[in-house]
Amino acid sequence: MELLLLSNSTLPGEPFFSWPRPFVTAFLQGRKRIAFAPFAAVEDQQDAYADRVAAVFAQLGAELFSLHREADPVKALEGADAVAVGGGNSFLLIRALYRTQLVRAIADKARKGMPYIGWSAGANVACPTIMTTNDMPIVEPPSFRAMHLIPFQINPHYTEATIPGHGGESRDQRIAEFLAANPNMPVVGLREGALLHVTGTRMRLEGAGMKLFRSGKEAKEFAGGTDLGVSLGGA
Repeated sequence: MELLLLSNSTLPGEPFFSWPRPFVTAFLQGRKRIAFAPFAAVEDQQDAYADRVAAVFAQLGAELFSLHREADPVKALEGADAVAVGGGNSFLLIRALYRTQLVRAIADKARKGMPYIGWSAGANVACPTIMTTNDMPIVEPPSFRAMHLIPFQINPHYTEATIPGHGGESRDQRIAEFLAANPNMPVVGLREGALLHVTGTRMRLEGAGMKLFRSGKEAKEFAGGTDLGVSLGGA
């Protein structure tokens, strides 16, 4: 498999999709026709979202077509060289992927070698489940189960920061709760400006870094530029 899993699309103060562009350009390696899933956006914003992403990919030398405009989105995948799944709300996204039958179709294509790019919610759905999303469950999907392209969970936009005077749980506390209920599933806290590039069984962390959480173990930091196994064995 060839996966590019980004924590986020845009850093504060930068143009849309600025920091990932060199990584996406290298990842696509001349692949020209990209299928885009904009379903993490609410329905009346999907046209604008698809157009915005298409403009970025055009600057990278690729043509992007949006699956929400296709009468048969599963069939439309046959004409793509790669697939991109955008960020937004993970619950909206996984519900739409189930309704369109793309959850299985995209996963099958990715397992057979079609390059997959996902950011934020699009990285969440590459995991076994969407249970480590930060999003509000504004719709009810048929399942939290996702594509299971990787054997661990991602928490995008990860930060240890807390709001002064705010009594809510920190991200670390919420991940600890997940691990208490799911002790066999590692969680990668992927920082803003970080990505994971998966090639077969190998994985390279690029950008701002990540923190690895495992049940019963102290969390471990990794810097950008680190090579890892996708199983996270020995990490």
